[in-house]
Parts: sequence; C-alpha cells; structure tokens
Amino acid sequence: MTVETYNPNTIIPVSFTPKAVKHLASQVEKKKAKGIEFNIKESGCSGFKYLLELAFDPAEDALVYQLNEQLNLFISPKVMPLIKGTQVDYIQEGVNFRLEFTNPNATAHCGCGESFSVEQ
Repeated sequence: MTVETYNPNTIIPVSFTPKAVKHLASQVEKKKAKGIEFNIKESGCSGFKYLLELAFDPAEDALVYQLNEQLNLFISPKVMPLIKGTQVDYIQEGVNFRLEFTNPNATAHCGCGESFSVEQ
C-alpha cells in the first residue's frame, strides 16, 4: 500500500490555456520579470477587475505556482476565493489580442466585460 501526500499549495487554483501560457511567458522573458502576478482590485460597475501583471517584486505572502519551466504565477491568498477555478485564455483577432477570464465564482459581469462581481 502506498500513501499519497496532498499539498493544496502545489495544485494550481486557476488554469491557463497553452496560448495564454505562451503569450505570458514571452512577456516575462522580454521584461526579465520573475513571473506573472494574478490579482484583482475593486473597480468597474460590477465590483472587481482582474489584474495580470508582470511580477518584478511579488508580495511576500504570495503563493507561487510554476505554469511551465519559464513561467511562475504569483497569487495573493486573500484573492484566492474570488479567482479559484478561473480559466485564462489568450484570444487574438487580427492584430488585436485580449486575455479572456472565465470565472465560475462570478455572479455578474458588466456589459463591457471589464469587471465582475461575486456573492460574499
């Protein structure tokens, strides 16, 4: 009989499509950042806005997840309940691109897609 150890800090709480990982990894490499910080802030008509920013000096309490060999993801524990289960995709249409967030915790979105709300 074998025993497996479960460590919740090793399971990535959000997912990224391969296109999103490739795009973000290239940005991190170009700017020589430590990775990407996934955060939210109060904003917009629905309450919260997603922030994916280059992490040059990530918060000390940030949880660190390795998305691939080149890309680390930093997430603050306080935003985890709001983003857990979110999928991030990279969408390119012609010369335009955007990151698209699909969050199972969101109860509403604003019309322009910039912000979301959750029941707390």
